[in-house]
Amino acid sequence: MTIRVLVADDQAMVRTGFGMIISAQPDMELVGEAADGVEAVALARKLRPDVALLDIRMPRMDGLDALRLLTGPGVADPIRVVVVTTFDLDEYVHTALRHGACGFLLKDSGPALLVEAIRAAASGDAMISPSITVRLLAHVNRSTLGNRDTGTLSPRELDVVKLVARGMTNAEIAAQLFISIGTVKTHLASVQAKLPARNRVEIAAWAWERHLVG
Repeated sequence: MTIRVLVADDQAMVRTGFGMIISAQPDMELVGEAADGVEAVALARKLRPDVALLDIRMPRMDGLDALRLLTGPGVADPIRVVVVTTFDLDEYVHTALRHGACGFLLKDSGPALLVEAIRAAASGDAMISPSITVRLLAHVNRSTLGNRDTGTLSPRELDVVKLVARGMTNAEIAAQLFISIGTVKTHLASVQAKLPARNRVEIAAWAWERHLVG
C-alpha cells in the first residue's frame, strides 16, 4: 500500500526537501503541499492523506490549531498528523500530543527518522524525536502506567524496550542488537500487547519509571 502524504510548511525549500525525501520512497507518494494552516486543513479534508506533516509556525493558522481541527478531540474522522518543527518547546510538544499528533519531530532529525515517523503514523504508531523523548517522559501521566505487569517480557523484549527508552529508531535498535528491523517491529508489537502500551512513548515511559534505563 502506498502511503499518501501531505506536507504543510510556510518555507518553500522545506516543502521541496520533504517532497524529495517522500518521493524517493517506494511506498510513499506526495499528494499535496500547503503554505499555511488554513490551506493545510482545506487540503487535508479534500485529499484525505494517510499522513499529514505540519509545521507549527505558519501564517493565517498555526500548525497546532490546524492539528486540533484535523485530529483533535471530537473530530469524527481524524487524519494522522506528524508535527515537524524547528522548535521543541515543551508547550508545543504537550499540546501536539494532547491534540492527537502521531509524532513530533525536529526538522534537523534527518531523512531516516522522517521516513520512519511517516511509516509509524500510517500504521497507527507514534514517533518522537530522540532529543526530546526523555524530557517528555517527565510529564507522562504515571497513574496510567504504574500497575502494568513487568514479568511477562522476554529478555530480548526488555533489550528492545531499553533502547526505545533511549530514543533509538527501529533501524538503530536492529543494528545494536544484530537483528532485522522486522524482528524489532515484531518485538515492539509483542511489548505493546503485553504491557499494554499504545505507542513508543508509553513503552519508554514504562521503562524509565522502572529504572530500566539510567
